[in-house]
Amino acid sequence: MGETTNTRIVSGMRPTGPLHLGHYFGVLANWVALERDHDCFFFVADWHALTTEYADPSRIKGFVPELVKDWVAGGLDPEKCVLFQQSQVREHVELHLYLSMITPVSWLERNPTYKDMVKELAAKDLSTYGFLGYPVLMASDILLYRPGAVPVGQDQLPHLELTREIARRFNYLYGEFFPEPAAVLTPSPKLPGLDGRKMSKSYGNAIALGEDPASMKKKVMSMLTCAKRARLKDPGDPKECNLYPYHELLTDKTRLPEIVDGCVNATWGCGDCKKLLVENLTAFLTPIHARRATLDKNPDMVRDILASGNARAKAVAERNLAELKERLNFNF
Repeated sequence: MGETTNTRIVSGMRPTGPLHLGHYFGVLANWVALERDHDCFFFVADWHALTTEYADPSRIKGFVPELVKDWVAGGLDPEKCVLFQQSQVREHVELHLYLSMITPVSWLERNPTYKDMVKELAAKDLSTYGFLGYPVLMASDILLYRPGAVPVGQDQLPHLELTREIARRFNYLYGEFFPEPAAVLTPSPKLPGLDGRKMSKSYGNAIALGEDPASMKKKVMSMLTCAKRARLKDPGDPKECNLYPYHELLTDKTRLPEIVDGCVNATWGCGDCKKLLVENLTAFLTPIHARRATLDKNPDMVRDILASGNARAKAVAERNLAELKERLNFNF
């Protein structure tokens, strides 16, 4: 028999470059918390990377182990969760094929995220079947493991609802098989980029988890702050400052009133605020860098993590797919 569990969690990330602080606080920190009490499957979504990077996929292969290093350096424990590579569990694409047969095109065309990404990535030709149909592959990634829940941000809810719709359609046609995974809404802190825009590698306004200390300090000291503080004696507003959200995440909570008071009453300069953030970021990144250094020195560790995770994921995927094929009468 296949298997399903209400305590299982499934999620993934595309290997498109180094993780930054936005990734950590928006996704990775939540994963680390979830692995303590759930049966977690976290995968490197390398096939998904092809949906937008198909014209030049040469870097994806190198990004795969680097992403795993960032995960483990950021706190994920391969002994407590399953870390694996999507393309190494071929059952994902077989299930994708079966689900694509029953998914109406209109469901894909109405996907708001699809329209948003086409606009955002206008420089790339995304008029492909793979890009239009990537939510079906995403549904396959999730449903293959029959989880009870999926951690998502508010903006990802349409994707998960489409997965739930596909599960309902399959169950209607072939009998109850897939659970409809619930959304675990994860807190997504508003951490702006260094220039106030959305933090993004493409904007060059991010601090990577593996950022060199000297580079990190230079970036922090050049950050935009509250526009009201043109001069040292001008009072500011932390709510309008690009720096303060970082303090809310990285500075001891007992010091936040002091920072607010220093800004509002102009008793602190922005340079003082930045220096404190450098200290706290250094303290935060130092253990991450130490774990990362161990992995960099021992490349076999990453290969072993993925080999073990791929085997564990494949065992579950094979059992569930075998049962599904019985439902379809495709168990030749």
